[in-house]
Amino acid sequence: MLSYLLPILVAVILIGYSAGKPYWREYQRNKIRKQPFKKQWRKIIQQRMPYFKQMPTDLQLQLKQHIQVFLAEKTFVGCNGVKITDEIRITVAAQACLLLLNRKTNYYPKLQTILVYPRAFVKEQQVTNKDGVQHMQKMALAGESWDFGKVVLSWQDTLDGAQIPDDGRNVVIHEFAHQLDQENGKANGAPILDKGQNYKCWSEVFSAQFKLLQRQAQTGAPSLFDYYGATEPAEFFAVVSEVFFEQAKQFHYEHPKLYQQLTQYYQVDPNHWH
Repeated sequence: MLSYLLPILVAVILIGYSAGKPYWREYQRNKIRKQPFKKQWRKIIQQRMPYFKQMPTDLQLQLKQHIQVFLAEKTFVGCNGVKITDEIRITVAAQACLLLLNRKTNYYPKLQTILVYPRAFVKEQQVTNKDGVQHMQKMALAGESWDFGKVVLSWQDTLDGAQIPDDGRNVVIHEFAHQLDQENGKANGAPILDKGQNYKCWSEVFSAQFKLLQRQAQTGAPSLFDYYGATEPAEFFAVVSEVFFEQAKQFHYEHPKLYQQLTQYYQVDPNHWH
């Protein structure tokens, strides 16, 4: 009799564990959110995020709570001599958590580790030239997002992005936008949208703007967006996310339809922060 009951009992335990795990995780996160936010952490945010003081107080509180959960769940690893400090952890976490405000979030569920290099790191990767010929090329990168649990960042580029909050360039926002895009598979410029958003409308607006940037890149015409965004839809989403948070007013003025899609997605309007 026991031999028949044992598999059933094991199955019940496994099902109960799977069903209860999200509730237990949220319980743990709520405990973390209720902990006092360290004063020295707040000083780092004020120093490394110049527009933090202009953010509404409710968003400031949300950001601090998200940072606490983020730091509890993610591991930072220093590379090439980098020693991980609170300054590094808070600076990265604060900018990464900007992308989570006002939204239901699972805190970048695929992400486990953030690797931090002192400056731009060199990577050899396969590229295709204009004739379609593929070859290996060494490239200096400020950041990289992998869809299997890692983000790689240059600390110097992270500092530069944080120090100038209105130049439309922020490597942390860029790479963590990729993480959002990768939640439903490989990055393709179409992250998981809220129920209130329409994928058809998103696709139409983003496709039109992506093609416009490609034409501008080909002709050298000026653009608010970095030409790097014209390489593929995933990079376009990451590039426009940088500009959305750092140059909101100009973005809204020049590309209102695209700006509207991002305000609906990110559930914030940075227009009021700068």
